[in-house]
Amino acid sequence: MMDRQQDWFRHSLASCKMPKMTKDDDPEAYIKAFEWHALMTGLDQGYWASQLGALVVGKAQAAYQALSREDAWDYELVKQAILYRLEINPEHYCCLLRAKKGPDERRPRVLLQLLRDLLNKWVNPARQDREALADQIVLEQFQNDLEERTQRWVRQHAPLTCEEALKLAEAFMASEASYP
Repeated sequence: MMDRQQDWFRHSLASCKMPKMTKDDDPEAYIKAFEWHALMTGLDQGYWASQLGALVVGKAQAAYQALSREDAWDYELVKQAILYRLEINPEHYCCLLRAKKGPDERRPRVLLQLLRDLLNKWVNPARQDREALADQIVLEQFQNDLEERTQRWVRQHAPLTCEEALKLAEAFMASEASYP
């Protein structure tokens, strides 16, 4: 046990120049900066999870601390847990894409780049073909047009496809019908 702690401390020296996350930091940008910093300093990837866990604050830190000891060593699991806890997911980007933009974001070039970035984060075209992209757009509209209680239920379960959303909506409506 002592050897592992000493080893962690020795490796932590490589990342000590990375500033601790603040409540004002964009968590996604912070994680990306952490990854670049870890690569540039040569930090062994086996230590990324524990180093990130030591640097994050607030809900991100709570997400890290809620993981099991085994999961807390897996960087991808740590990253996913943090982003999930902070509600940074495709639905979040869809809402940002559709939301009214502030005055700083309305300059044409800035606005166009922002919209492209948000669309890419929402639908991730690199991992989707045309049919999957169309399904994602229809899924969003399907969820928007559902009755409010059904909509909440379906969104809470975060379906990835229209078929999943349909099954959730029908199951919810069937359960509602059985209770007068």
